[in-house]
Amino acid sequence: MTQPPAALALEPHGKASSPVHRFAHNAMASVFEVIIAGQDQRYARQAAEAAFDECDRLERELSRFVPGSDVSQINGLRSGRYVRVGVATMECLAAAATVNAETGGVFDVTVGALIACFRGTGGAMRQPSAEEIAAAKARTGMHLLDIRQSEFRVGARVDGVKVDLGGIGKGYAVDQMMALLREWGIEAALVHGGMSSVLAMGAPPDRKGWLVSLRTPEGSDDLVGTLLLKDRSLSGSAQPPGRGYIIDPRTATLAAGPVAAWAAADTAAMTDCLSTAFYILKPGEVEEYCRRHPDDGAIVVVKDSSGRKVLRYGKW
Repeated sequence: MTQPPAALALEPHGKASSPVHRFAHNAMASVFEVIIAGQDQRYARQAAEAAFDECDRLERELSRFVPGSDVSQINGLRSGRYVRVGVATMECLAAAATVNAETGGVFDVTVGALIACFRGTGGAMRQPSAEEIAAAKARTGMHLLDIRQSEFRVGARVDGVKVDLGGIGKGYAVDQMMALLREWGIEAALVHGGMSSVLAMGAPPDRKGWLVSLRTPEGSDDLVGTLLLKDRSLSGSAQPPGRGYIIDPRTATLAAGPVAAWAAADTAAMTDCLSTAFYILKPGEVEEYCRRHPDDGAIVVVKDSSGRKVLRYGKW
């Protein structure tokens, strides 16, 4: 799973009336963090470790880099063949299919062939030939997967379809980690995956929410704004110049995109998908999406000859 540039940062809250405990863990080529407020440190650590165990389990199921994972098995399918998958994989594919339909195909987890086409030695991006792009595009599209939710089976309609859950996997893991913390009776926590997707539950003592800042890849000090997050998720997508990794599956090209884009919704899996889609879509299309989905929100930073503009749509 590809690690995008951090588009979010956590801000200090000052001295709290009770301790806030912060724990980190490497997974999915990222640093995940669990921050817990209002709990004994030992109990908080045990809960965080349980959440990290869940993250590791999900990586073994969802990562295309893990031999034998669900995604690796899907990517090895020949046309007309099927594989049985687990709950996490099916939920990710079902959610991805929904967002794919609602964004006109902009968010697509079958872009693995296109990603491989544009990626050169050492992970550097390259410009493939027209023939290479055409061959990869022929193996790209959600319609090429036969997703049978009730049977927990996935089939391929052509050879060589390559699924990459990098645009939803971290968000999904964040959601499941938070669900586990709730089972532990924790009421105030924040979980993030690589500072690209954040989910907040409750708020630290004497606070109205968790303070999160929005930053662009133009510089670590390039602050777009800050907001209080409570019982809501936020994800960001951005790519520094010359280090593109977000592909527009409609045109099979690297997305030109705005400076950065953020999505807000109830779950991290959804914001993970939407922030990628909002980065590819034109601002007017993002506005139309938020009009059709009033509970979701978007912030898009664009730059033109007149300077930089921060566009905000939907619910914040």
